[in-house]
Amino acid sequence: MADRDSEPNDAGPEDGRTADDATGDAARADGDPPLPADVVSRAATLTRRVRQPVDDDERAAVSAERDRLLADHGYVARVREDDAGETLVLYPDEWVGDGVVRVDRVEDTGRAVERSLSGVGSDDWGDVAAHNRRIADRVADVHGDPHGETAHAYADFMSNHYGKRVERATPAERREFREEYFPRNAWPTEAQREAVEESLRRIEETAETE
Repeated sequence: MADRDSEPNDAGPEDGRTADDATGDAARADGDPPLPADVVSRAATLTRRVRQPVDDDERAAVSAERDRLLADHGYVARVREDDAGETLVLYPDEWVGDGVVRVDRVEDTGRAVERSLSGVGSDDWGDVAAHNRRIADRVADVHGDPHGETAHAYADFMSNHYGKRVERATPAERREFREEYFPRNAWPTEAQREAVEESLRRIEETAETE
């Protein structure tokens, strides 16, 4: 697939290593994420929008918004394409010179972040996001809060982090939401925290009737 982003497709480091060699794990060894999860999610969302069939002005505006967001945290974005699909790679800007990752500047590979842009199967990301919002709205209408609030947070998480419909979440992805994303990024109320397991069950049951 041709890279339609305004940024060049990720170029490998000068010694011939691949982007995977340069990035390593997506989090530091001590477990602290190198970038806030909401920043990564927003960058992925904006990158998907850039790569949708939109006009040049909109593409440029969205790309600029993403670049400003990442620049505030000292990062730059590249997109890698391989047999597995498209992957957003976020690098500290000091690693990059002339659009190329400089291996001699890489001190802590855990500072890089990767996020899949390809979603699951042939599902279009926009369709996935609309589907997940629809499920969240239905949970909110039928069950009210706190389940509706959690359903919308879960919809955002599955759409932006995995490009997947909520009903296709794996046990590991549900656990990541419950233990990492939800307490750090959803700003849950005490009622949401206490009811999160029940909320996830109601989301799954609602999606089954879609």
